[in-house]
Amino acid sequence: MRKSICLVLLFLLVQAAVAQKKSKKDYLVTISTEYGTMYAVLYDVTPRHKANFIALADTGFYNGTLFHRIINGFMIQGGDPNSKKAAPGEPLGNGDVGYQVPAEFHEKLFHKKGVLAAARDNNPEKASSGCQFYIVQGKVLKDEDFAVAERRSGRTIPADQRQVYKTVGGTPHLDQNYTVFGEVIKGVEVIDTIAGQPRGSMDRPEKDIPMQVKVEKMKKKKITKRYGYKFDV
Repeated sequence: MRKSICLVLLFLLVQAAVAQKKSKKDYLVTISTEYGTMYAVLYDVTPRHKANFIALADTGFYNGTLFHRIINGFMIQGGDPNSKKAAPGEPLGNGDVGYQVPAEFHEKLFHKKGVLAAARDNNPEKASSGCQFYIVQGKVLKDEDFAVAERRSGRTIPADQRQVYKTVGGTPHLDQNYTVFGEVIKGVEVIDTIAGQPRGSMDRPEKDIPMQVKVEKMKKKKITKRYGYKFDV
């Protein structure tokens, strides 16, 4: 019964996201931590993930959850509801909301530094967790790194994306295997700070890193003027 209700809710959220695509406004996502604040936008070409994240954030779901898994040079992960009251050292990463979000891969979306992407288990459809996400830190790649990345991802990396990986950095071996659905447009340096914190077993930070997440509807022109982001996906 719970799964059926979640699927109906997800369907309604998708319809809302499709309608949002033609709007002159969009949502600004603010992720606040003691190490700084990140501002992000979510992509229209991944409507299921966008609508799902907005719906959860709007209810305060993410407030108090931890960045429970950090790997310097790779990513920071959070959104596990079990992390809100987790004891020190308790293994995290298995909490969920009772449903998955179907994969939404897009050729223009890739794992450059700063993107938001959905965590998932090893299900064959590559469907995403209904709540857990990660933010890419990655590394700057050299020409010789791409052969390994392409072999792991099973795709040929386009020239323009290669250039981003060689200058901004990222994790190309995850491309088309995990859904990318947004990006940090200000506060990217916060990712580096969080990723560099001391960590213990299962890559959990030794000191808890809770987040506060809010979404605010704002004119796209205002977002572009304030943060320099151009809405093209």
